Amino acid sequence: MNNDNIVKKVCKELGITQKELAERLGVNEGTPAQWSSKGNIPEWAKKFMDCLLEKKECEEKLQKFQTAFKLIDEAKK
Repeated sequence: MNNDNIVKKVCKELGITQKELAERLGVNEGTPAQWSSKGNIPEWAKKFMDCLLEKKECEEKLQKFQTAFKLIDEAKK
């Protein structure tokens, strides 16, 4: 993943603003904008944002499994 754009990618993927991202990260609300423009993101923040993306992906996969299991249960009836 391109670290220069990870802030924008996370905000887009999660449908949140940079201010909301700052709240999740526990940093000042202007910090993600600075990271986005300067590309100087601390390693901990990169890892946290990667985890946010992975969490979203896992939730989407779980939803697909739940839908599949529901369809299987309905087909058994």
